[in-house]
Amino acid sequence: MQFAAILAGGSGVRMGNPNKPKQFFYLGEKPILVHTVEKFCASGLFDCVLVLSPESWVQQTRDIIEKNCPQYSDVVRVTTGGAARNDTIMNAIRYFEESEFSTEDAILVTHDAVRPFVSLRIIEENIAAARKFGACDTVVPATDTIVESQDGAFISAIPDRSKLYQGQTPQSFHMEELRDMLVSLSDEESAVLTDACKAFTLRGHKVALVRGDVSNIKITYPQDLRVAEAMLEG
Repeated sequence: MQFAAILAGGSGVRMGNPNKPKQFFYLGEKPILVHTVEKFCASGLFDCVLVLSPESWVQQTRDIIEKNCPQYSDVVRVTTGGAARNDTIMNAIRYFEESEFSTEDAILVTHDAVRPFVSLRIIEENIAAARKFGACDTVVPATDTIVESQDGAFISAIPDRSKLYQGQTPQSFHMEELRDMLVSLSDEESAVLTDACKAFTLRGHKVALVRGDVSNIKITYPQDLRVAEAMLEG
């Protein structure tokens, strides 16, 4: 089986409204979250698309999905996210393990709710790579020089840009392997590892790369929303 986990636990602080999570800001005539959910549902590739929302927004999320995506009511579910990203992913895994779905050999595709321009090609290649390698990350080559600073005041190193990539989402996994990897983390590791792919690399497992796209933007700041509006109109 194939599951999608839409990670919708972000806040609206950097969008200028701390009381409204950014995934509920409108992009065109619909909330950003709806655009993202529709991409995964319309692909026809998933047995379930699970939206993980802040606890205080779970009912509003259900209402928004019911209003905007009634045609996908048999595919979309909503549940509570966690305190941190990996906690939210673990909540998704527990949800599927406790559901009516079979989780044997299941693939879990995790995606930011505020990346509404993900393409079908990226989703398909994530599923294929996760099935073949067990874990994959969506990336684009770094176009700017990356500067490292240990103290935040002076340059420590300038890595070779040709070997650097910028991470996007989806990140996709063989779900049982992902669960075992996250459970194996110590409390100290869990406190600093905010990326599921890094848990794999920490344990010496290879993570395949899937080619992303510069249009697969993450809407974090007000200027990102303006860019997204222009992309939607175009």
